[in-house]
Amino acid sequence: MAQFVKLDPEALRELHVGNERLVSYNVEMAEVTGGTFWKAYTPEQIAGTEPFEMKGGLNADIFAEGGLMQYYDPIDLYDEKLRTLAKEIGPSWVRVSGSWATKTYYDFDGHTGGKVPEGYGAVLNRQQWVGVLDFCKAMGAKLLISVADCEGLHHADEPWNPSQAQQIFALSKEYGKPIDAVEFVNEPNLLEMSGCPKGYTPELYAKNQDIFARWLRENYPDCLFVGTSTSEGTSNSDPAYESAGDSNSFLKNVPLEVLLKGMQEKLDVYSYHYYNGVAERLRAVMPNSYWLPDRATSEDYLNVARSMIQYHTEKRDIYCPGGEIWVTESGDAGGGGTTWASTYLDVFRTLNELGAFCTVTKGIIFHNTLASSDYGFLSHGSFDPRPNYFAVLLWHRLMGTTVYDANEPIREGAHVYAHSRADGKPGKAYLVINNSRTYTTTVALPKDAEVYQLSAETLRAETMLCNGKALVLGEGNALPEMAPVAAKAGELTLPAATCTFIVL
Repeated sequence: MAQFVKLDPEALRELHVGNERLVSYNVEMAEVTGGTFWKAYTPEQIAGTEPFEMKGGLNADIFAEGGLMQYYDPIDLYDEKLRTLAKEIGPSWVRVSGSWATKTYYDFDGHTGGKVPEGYGAVLNRQQWVGVLDFCKAMGAKLLISVADCEGLHHADEPWNPSQAQQIFALSKEYGKPIDAVEFVNEPNLLEMSGCPKGYTPELYAKNQDIFARWLRENYPDCLFVGTSTSEGTSNSDPAYESAGDSNSFLKNVPLEVLLKGMQEKLDVYSYHYYNGVAERLRAVMPNSYWLPDRATSEDYLNVARSMIQYHTEKRDIYCPGGEIWVTESGDAGGGGTTWASTYLDVFRTLNELGAFCTVTKGIIFHNTLASSDYGFLSHGSFDPRPNYFAVLLWHRLMGTTVYDANEPIREGAHVYAHSRADGKPGKAYLVINNSRTYTTTVALPKDAEVYQLSAETLRAETMLCNGKALVLGEGNALPEMAPVAAKAGELTLPAATCTFIVL
């Protein structure tokens, strides 16, 4: 049914002041060194006109190159277009991690000749890491990493040692871009797939995380200790979806309580990973975590983000009381993104996550990724911006860091979020998400306002519109003008399936 929303900026109650680097992103270690990552969907699959089929079903090797994965050359972090677009997002954190990082060998003097040492999966050379440091310098970004902890570094029954970590920390400091924060291991709750030594147990993990934390604080006390980047959380299954069978248990999860039992060193920042479900690539092995595209704007779907935030806020209070919460990987679906991740259809989830996160807590959300796979802000190789890029760009330009209670219950057609103005001027900035695909939403404006309305010709369009104008790069890769339209005090009608920023 149609909804009515009344904006009353003078009556807003302040919740807190958030982090200016809220919108941040991952540059996967596999991108830096070159390596295997999720294979791109076809244009027809993105448009929804060609079904995605996983050959081999439950027996398929989902990580085999040539199947669902493919090799990608190292990303060019000096690319002028990439740097220009990334800088527009604003001050951010850059996270270089992923399971690839857990088994990457640092060769900064070239002694391996590019040959991967036994027990590792990749080699990171000096030029590649300097490229990351130069990128962070140019962006004014802070840097978060995870370190090597694999069979090549030590066996499961041997303690972790700093022989590798010391190299990457020392080079970064020497080059003038110290590492600002670190997670020990990426997604340690998935120990069998994390890249850690064979035979690793939760007890050994906790012991080695403590060893690492003590080394870090003794040698790099200004570096934040972040953890645990777990992908544990509330159910992300679609209650309306009837799968062909039970989910396969190939992803064996170690509960957070078990993983951190006995951990003595305290965290500075609590981190977790959030994906709304799994991509078509993983549908055959995790069918109950897959959402059909016609559910991607539903209340059930959009509520997953808020449920995860609330779940992990409780865990933060146990394991890192008083610390910020960082979502160190976020995207629409595990497995590189759904077929619609690069379309307008995912903008509802992205903006709703930002709004919901800010009302519950303060911290940072690292979108996975900046420019890789189907859920990247920018397309791989061409670095053309996708709808989600322009959505977070508008968020950065309009929504300030002071967060308010919008005085509107979350419901279909009216996900309303209120912030200070990003330009520092008196007034408030609102985001109103009309996730109904059928009904309009009426907004009562107490005074004249500036309106930025996002829409698309179809929900699975790869080009988004702002106030009816296509958001595409111009000559010389110039960003399109995203000018507001004026709205007079009174009633403003928001069409179905739109996301509207209103600045008062």
